[in-house]
Amino acid sequence: MRRFSRRQRWAMVAAITLLVVVLLVDKWRASIRENRSVPDEPFRIAGNLYYVGATGVTSFLLTGPEGHVLIDGGYPETAPLIIASIARLGFDIRDVKVLLNSHAHSDHAGGLRQLQEASGAEVWISEGDADAVATGSGSDAALGRLRILRHVGAFTFPAARVDHRFRDGDTVRVGPIELTAHVTAGHTRGCTSWSFPVRDGERELLAVSICSLTLFPLVSLVEPEAYPGIWADFERSFATLRGLPADVFLGSHSAFFDMDRKRRERATAKDPVAPFIDREGYLAFIDRFERRFRTALADQQ
Repeated sequence: MRRFSRRQRWAMVAAITLLVVVLLVDKWRASIRENRSVPDEPFRIAGNLYYVGATGVTSFLLTGPEGHVLIDGGYPETAPLIIASIARLGFDIRDVKVLLNSHAHSDHAGGLRQLQEASGAEVWISEGDADAVATGSGSDAALGRLRILRHVGAFTFPAARVDHRFRDGDTVRVGPIELTAHVTAGHTRGCTSWSFPVRDGERELLAVSICSLTLFPLVSLVEPEAYPGIWADFERSFATLRGLPADVFLGSHSAFFDMDRKRRERATAKDPVAPFIDREGYLAFIDRFERRFRTALADQQ
């Protein structure tokens, strides 16, 4: 009977362990892809503003007589769901003229290329995030030490053609649709919150979709900063958002603005738009994330 040396036994154990890890990672990735493909029910929020995103990760459609605007593309697996949701509402993806993005992470920019190919729309990305979208790298110093996960494909996505790069305060127009870009950096260097008026009957409401105010774990706000100015960027972002007279509170994740609860209330409300008019919730969200930021900053200092 053949006897294996200690080195051979260790080599066998290492090979078996590697095989198990590969199988588990493959299973994990398949599970993630499946979760990304969970559709959500599209619905009208107010006036010409509609929800067309998947479960958890949002996409918003603004419709107009000269073409439509879509905010955020979800994951790569989400793009077909968005196209189907637009069709269910009676619109055509080919009438989308502009694709916008909140930030260059795979859960919001991953589907942009497919949506661009299906619609022929122009993609507008902030200066700070444009390279990450154009290369599909999802690379951003605001990820801090988590950037190492890019090597296992955690943040990468199909690259989209960036047609226009904008700066803070720039305006995007398609016919009567007008959106203002507010670069609320920190989560990424080009993280963009969008504000836009929505006409609902006789009233005009200002909708604000918050990019994100999340600070990733292990991200340094003090010397050496994750990127020069990240602390100041977060400070400006809190002030910018607090200064916007938001009526309709939206965000890049449905949990940010408690969408599921508001949608349930919408079904029985006398005014279906009323649950989404939430200035109080908007300010409470900013306050909550600023407190988390202050705690993290104090700990690091």
